[in-house]
Amino acid sequence: MFEFIRTHQRLMQFLLLLLILPSFVLVGVSQYESRGSNDGVATVDGRTITQQEWESAQRRQIEQARAMMGAQFDQKLFDSPEAKQEVLDGLVAERAISAEVARNHLTVGNDTLYKAIQEQTGMKKPDGSFDLDAYKAFLKAQGMSAESFQARIGYQMAVQQLAASVQNTAFAPRSVAGRLSDLNDQQREVQEMLFPASNYAAQVKVTDEMVKAYYDKNAALFQVPETIKAEYVVLNPEAIEKMVTVSDAEIADAYNKNKARFSTPEKRSASHILITVAKDAKPADDAAAKAKAQAILLEVQKAPNDFARIAKAQSQDPGSAELGGDLGVVEKGLFDKPVEDAIFSLKEGEISGLVRSSFGYHIVKVTKVVPATQKPLEEARPEIAAELKKTKMASKYSELAETFTNTVYEQSDSLKPVADKMGLTIETVEGLTRTPNPALGKPLLNNDKFLKAIFSQDAIANKRNTEAVEVAPSTLVSGRVVEFKPATKRPLAEVEAVIRQRVTQEEEMRLARQAGEAKIAAAKASGDATGFGDVKNVSRTMQQPTINPAAAMAVLKADVSKLPAYVGVELPGQGYGVYRIGKVTQPAQPDQARRKQEAEAIARAMGNAELYGYVEALKKKAKAKLNVKAADLGAKAAE
Repeated sequence: MFEFIRTHQRLMQFLLLLLILPSFVLVGVSQYESRGSNDGVATVDGRTITQQEWESAQRRQIEQARAMMGAQFDQKLFDSPEAKQEVLDGLVAERAISAEVARNHLTVGNDTLYKAIQEQTGMKKPDGSFDLDAYKAFLKAQGMSAESFQARIGYQMAVQQLAASVQNTAFAPRSVAGRLSDLNDQQREVQEMLFPASNYAAQVKVTDEMVKAYYDKNAALFQVPETIKAEYVVLNPEAIEKMVTVSDAEIADAYNKNKARFSTPEKRSASHILITVAKDAKPADDAAAKAKAQAILLEVQKAPNDFARIAKAQSQDPGSAELGGDLGVVEKGLFDKPVEDAIFSLKEGEISGLVRSSFGYHIVKVTKVVPATQKPLEEARPEIAAELKKTKMASKYSELAETFTNTVYEQSDSLKPVADKMGLTIETVEGLTRTPNPALGKPLLNNDKFLKAIFSQDAIANKRNTEAVEVAPSTLVSGRVVEFKPATKRPLAEVEAVIRQRVTQEEEMRLARQAGEAKIAAAKASGDATGFGDVKNVSRTMQQPTINPAAAMAVLKADVSKLPAYVGVELPGQGYGVYRIGKVTQPAQPDQARRKQEAEAIARAMGNAELYGYVEALKKKAKAKLNVKAADLGAKAAE
């Protein structure tokens, strides 16, 4: 079980992410509130999940995986009917959870919400305070209001709390965890006997009939898929950028309208000494405090460089005294007005007179002043130009996307009209297949939607332009078939040598297995270990097994209720292995730290199972219904 948990931990995390968070990551809370048409792909709690929402969720899943996996990303993993079905099932589960959250009015407190927003966005100034300007810029870039973003975060946290409350109800009984850890620690003493397949080569005679039979039985192995040579044009950000310019006047205008954005306000650091006075102090007590403060002021005026030492010895402010009175960088609005006025009226290094506040008498020293600065236009120019260009490109794409789409459709017998009209280049690609072909080195053309469009009956038979297909954000592609090569089967003569080699290997393995099985039967009858190798230990906790990994797995799964026990295993590329299990032992001193981790892993697995069952119950409660299956859609598309 521990091996399963280790192997599938990422898969389980992904499943939980798919079930719990798609409302925030994939579709948004607002879409849940809207009612769709009656022909959606699923219905949950009386509301529809549309085909468009499903496709959007699939695209976002692929984009996120591409960003996380980098060069290891393989889109084929996400293009299968099973992967698409998982996305739809996840959306259904999300809607069922959303319905439960709304039904029970689950919310989080404002303080918790604001703290989460600060932590998730990471928008803090160097001094640790929240960067409100950066937050506003983030919301603007997302096209969201503060209210809608807070609603999303609040919803996400409510769902997480609901899920956690269910998961935390699960626990792993000590007896179960202990038994599983015992199995994990168990060691088996094994002796090995190998029957190399190559030892039987002389006994193998491959006939022409055997070659022909293999060829006919495994026709799919020798199939050459249908391919297309195509022309295509791409409207993407690189093409749009060539059509967009930003003038010096536009840059200057943007700078003048947003000067505050390119300025840094003055920063002041200060220290103080405080002699406290109670709010209900008698006049005599107030006078005594003032006299003490006056005496300290005279001491400071005589030795201004000793301000920190004097503050540490005399100040009655518990928060700053130990720091020599240091208040750090001071922002307006944090102190009583008389103290604030003193801080912002002094020059660097100056010391105030006595300043009366609601806390008592202060002596203030401004330790550092960093003047306000204004970034000049020339320094801000590259940043402003890039932002203006980005905005113009987004607008230009929206404008040209419609022109691109209409032109490839209306003048469908050639790509030249759209290329001439929009200044695009017609490119050529060979070897397109119905499934993505990484060898092409063109990710845009391996897009599932583009391949379906280029392999459509109309595109192949009539050589018409495909529709404009969105293969990436702000990227449209249209293709046209130049040459179509139907699927063929490689002739027998061409593959005969390969088949003969494979049949030979299969026959050698068959004879090796036959010999190994005979040895097992003889060993069981006699109990004799003659011919077996040295004793080796095998356990589930070994990083590197002492025998072939496939054999180790079979040995650990073997029934050892009666010893010696025997296992036979085919070892690809080697032959057949026979393994004699003579003894089963437990370690004298188990690894308690690892056992604790294993118990925690079991508890998490049981918690995940509880959550899965709870979500299934919510789906029934919400009367969830799937109106379509990904596999059915794939079959229809292939017809």
